[in-house]
Amino acid sequence: MATNITWHENLTHDERATLRKQRGVTVWLTGLSASGKSTIACALEQALLNRGLNAYRLDGDNVRFGLNKDLGFSEADRNENIRRISEVAKLFNDSCCVTLTSFISPYKKDRETARELHEKDNLPFVEVFVDVPIEVAEQRDPKGLYKKAREGIIKEFTGISAPYEAPENPEIHLKNYDASVEDAAAQIISYLEREKYI
Repeated sequence: MATNITWHENLTHDERATLRKQRGVTVWLTGLSASGKSTIACALEQALLNRGLNAYRLDGDNVRFGLNKDLGFSEADRNENIRRISEVAKLFNDSCCVTLTSFISPYKKDRETARELHEKDNLPFVEVFVDVPIEVAEQRDPKGLYKKAREGIIKEFTGISAPYEAPENPEIHLKNYDASVEDAAAQIISYLEREKYI
């Protein structure tokens, strides 16, 4: 780490929240590819914006077009992908934005690190497990990725040739195979209201 840098204090989070009339929170959606994370995050972002709240979605694919375009899908690259997005989500959260992340984030340790990064600065972090059986994810497979993974074309594919470590105690457990997208978004909003994050 560089030694010739200094952290510059500005407004506290509480001061910013008072001025913005909104608190920040990170809603971290995790689950298999094709579990519905991005679809739910899109619906959630729209619902929050329609309420007049500042909300922004950081999507796994979208971030790889820019910030993380230098990363592949090895375990080390996946770790770095989540480390970077954890830092970005924390900054958005600190700016009093409802920050939505939709990343497979397959490793428990990476998600714990993301949580710790937020909580050490008293920034709320809500883990949402978008849970579908792998058979359902494979049936959906909008990008044809599972098929390619089964054929050996894609190496280190989560759920097939690379692990997915499911959350053990997420704040929200969405069983996304018997509910609509709107219902899933409503469950998250209900939790955020109950905890007074929004």
